[in-house]
Amino acid sequence: MANLFDPITIGDVTLENRIVMGPLMRNRTPDAVPNALNVEYYRQRATAGLIISEATAITEQGQGYSHTPGIYNDACVEGWRQVTTAVHEAGGKIFCQLLHVGRISHKSLQPFGDPPVAPSAIQAKAKTFVIYPDGTSDFIETSMPRALKPFEISGIIDDFRRAASRAMDAGFDGVEIHAANGYLIDQFMRSGPNQRTDLYGGPLENRARFMFDIVGSISREIGPGRTAIRLSPVAPSNDIQGDKPQALFNYVASQLSAYDLAYVHVIEGATGGERNYVQGPVPFDYEQMRETYYRTDGTGAWMVNNGYDRQLAIDALEKERADLICFGRSFIANPDLVRRLRINAELNPVDQRTLFGGGAEGYVDYPVLGG
Repeated sequence: MANLFDPITIGDVTLENRIVMGPLMRNRTPDAVPNALNVEYYRQRATAGLIISEATAITEQGQGYSHTPGIYNDACVEGWRQVTTAVHEAGGKIFCQLLHVGRISHKSLQPFGDPPVAPSAIQAKAKTFVIYPDGTSDFIETSMPRALKPFEISGIIDDFRRAASRAMDAGFDGVEIHAANGYLIDQFMRSGPNQRTDLYGGPLENRARFMFDIVGSISREIGPGRTAIRLSPVAPSNDIQGDKPQALFNYVASQLSAYDLAYVHVIEGATGGERNYVQGPVPFDYEQMRETYYRTDGTGAWMVNNGYDRQLAIDALEKERADLICFGRSFIANPDLVRRLRINAELNPVDQRTLFGGGAEGYVDYPVLGG
């Protein structure tokens, strides 16, 4: 029976423990290039068995928020190399989460002020975060997107492949494909935002094709043992809508099993909200999804996420519902979260004022035990 502090090998990577620091958008990376403040933030948290980087745009078009990092040019690669070096020197492992936001953007954040792109020209009832030149910030409505032309889709798939290659050049131990929370891959999978009638629309098998094309391309580029994916079966984030989530994600699980991924990362319930959130007439059966993955010969580790505390994490491992437990906001306020979980110490509260944007305050100045 595994516990939180047992080592585990996921694909080609061995972790010191099963505690994962989840991807956390903090909006402290001007010009998309990681800086010294980002280096210190990640270094402080390197006792996690695995760090998943904040969502990192694969192209300028893939950006949807101010001051978030990219992995699409040499400067980005060099900035991230400083981060990965610091994490490795502190004994940690780190995957790069690769993102294209799709329609969850504003034209002011897009190259040349163009509209964002999406499977279909349907505007999301959602907001994005912008930081203005004078340093003030706000949440503003996303822009009306334009539908991707068929020939553009293959280009974005290749953008994901190139981003994965750059991530390895930057020293990451692997990549996590962000296919959750209403961003571009999730938009393709859902019947609400995807009204296409070509090979990437209509039946669920077609809607999932974009994701599998990306998984296959990245796996071939950097190896399946350094490739992972994040999914959110029922999270309503960013106005994502669709029918029959159980059928869709059971299918996704059955097909992902062929790729020998390092892990499958599943958000349970509404991201950052209700763990028991229900989309549709019946609750989603996460155990059925997991069993489908392994019944069809999946080999990757199973990672669970959303609202896990120490006891929930222990229970999930003891009941063999998961191999890895992903913690989000508790890592923001507790750089020494692994130690606190080990001795069952009290956790620092999160300063809500400093979550997005700003500088060192609320980013690298949270106290550690005995500090």
